Amino acid sequence: MNKELIEALNVLEKEKDINKDVILDAIENSLLTAYKVHYGKCDNVTIHIDHQTGDYKILAEKEVVETVEDPATQINLEDAYKISKKYQLGDIVSVDVKSKEFGRIATQNAKNIITQKIREEERRVLFDKYYGKEKDMVTGIVQRINEHSISINLGKADAILNESEQVPGEKLMPNDRIKLYVTEVKDTTRGPRILVSRTHPELVKRLFEAEVSEVKDGTVEIMGISREAGSRSKISVRSHDPNVDPVGACVGINGTRVNAIVNELRGEKIDIVNWNENPAILIENALSPAIVVSVEANDEEKTAKVVVPDYQLSLAIGKEGQNARLAARLTGFKIDIKSETQAKEAEEKAAVNQEEPQEEVEETVEEA
Repeated sequence: MNKELIEALNVLEKEKDINKDVILDAIENSLLTAYKVHYGKCDNVTIHIDHQTGDYKILAEKEVVETVEDPATQINLEDAYKISKKYQLGDIVSVDVKSKEFGRIATQNAKNIITQKIREEERRVLFDKYYGKEKDMVTGIVQRINEHSISINLGKADAILNESEQVPGEKLMPNDRIKLYVTEVKDTTRGPRILVSRTHPELVKRLFEAEVSEVKDGTVEIMGISREAGSRSKISVRSHDPNVDPVGACVGINGTRVNAIVNELRGEKIDIVNWNENPAILIENALSPAIVVSVEANDEEKTAKVVVPDYQLSLAIGKEGQNARLAARLTGFKIDIKSETQAKEAEEKAAVNQEEPQEEVEETVEEA
């Protein structure tokens, strides 16, 4: 029986990562509780379990007396002699207690303690495993599509993809294998509650780390990401090795690397630009693919005035202002974009406004 117990614990340890010693400790506690339920106290009891063989002993220290009033703590001289002839009245004897003497209720309580400990350990192991993946990327399989959320199977636990974290227009089907970003892992009585996202900008970063070796080893660093999930993302990159082109490394030969990420994001466009510590150059790069004539950046106020060729204005702003909006998020600057014609008209208007006050002063002087 003990051999079968150890084999069962070994299987449990292998399949669910539950430490065998933890369960054996739980068995010790359950035997102690069972003894207390049966005898009413357990202060004088010690339990020893061999973690290799599963053999165990329950030893109760009892005082040798003539008349037993408390069986839990006392033993008569006749029974003490059965253990050893050396014992006399007043001596303390270590008595081997058989667990089969415990009643049905005590045994059931012991079973409940062991079962509860196994469940607790299973929850703890799962929580520790997925808590370590918080703020990281995981692969999951779509299980159930509910009204406002999607259940994703991550292997040994399920995650929740809430409606707010789903990509607008993305149609997921049961058994679809997808990449997700773990936003939060909570410990609950029912196991870990794992919240994931398909819209988080960090998902794009993790995809590049997985696909681009230079990003993973730190040669190429992603400095910033701005994203409108399902439509377009912009990332700024720089290289710590002068011999490595950061944009080229992320794009890959014939676009293989970036295309793999675009496919995972179901066709979401990705603009990769060079990061620069000069905000004006960074803003010019961020507005790619539009051509920029000039950039006037105010680093203190985090504002920038950008001039582009007339025929590039719509491209610089983007559909519904998307290109300018993503560039602003990527750089952290509030960007005002004008065409060359608009910029010229604004300059002329400003010049006129400066001349008018001067003329008024001259007229006032002449009148005086």
